Amino acid sequence: MSMTTRLKKTNCPPPAQGLYHPAQEHDACGIGFVASVRGHKSHDIVSKGIQVLLNLTHRGACGCDPETGDGAGILLQIPHQFFVRECGKLGFELPLPGAYGVGMTFLPVEKHERLQCEGILERIVREEGLTVLGWRDTPVHASAIGRVARASQPYIQQIFVGCGPVADDTVPDCSAFERKLYAVHNRGET
Repeated sequence: MSMTTRLKKTNCPPPAQGLYHPAQEHDACGIGFVASVRGHKSHDIVSKGIQVLLNLTHRGACGCDPETGDGAGILLQIPHQFFVRECGKLGFELPLPGAYGVGMTFLPVEKHERLQCEGILERIVREEGLTVLGWRDTPVHASAIGRVARASQPYIQQIFVGCGPVADDTVPDCSAFERKLYAVHNRGET
């Protein structure tokens, strides 16, 4: 075939060759990645990440509920100014960025069981030498999920954990703090 000859585009897989056989052809799960290589925070990055999610029809798992997505999400830096404002409305203050962590918790809907889980997590935080700064109910749009998913939807809260006592204008040793947060996370799962 010469360099000027164009292959006809078809929707059929190519013929068997080498280790490839068309009988083994299947779709793969989609993935998207949007980031600033310089580490700049930007709403544009979030907007582009959402567009990636909208462009992918399949991102990892196909459930039995066609009304509900497959749980894809976005990982981003802590939106400090947003959390300062929201936590202030709830009656607690946040320290400087880097001096606290935020954990997403998926708890039982029944209040007594949920309070028990919160208590266990708070005890673990204290045992690791950290401080519970407060809790925030995470806003959810229940109408956006299907009937099957809604039946098992957990109660979603954020827990704000401080690194413990530090001077007013200093940030703690990030590595040590992250190790403690990791320990809280692992102990909280069991």
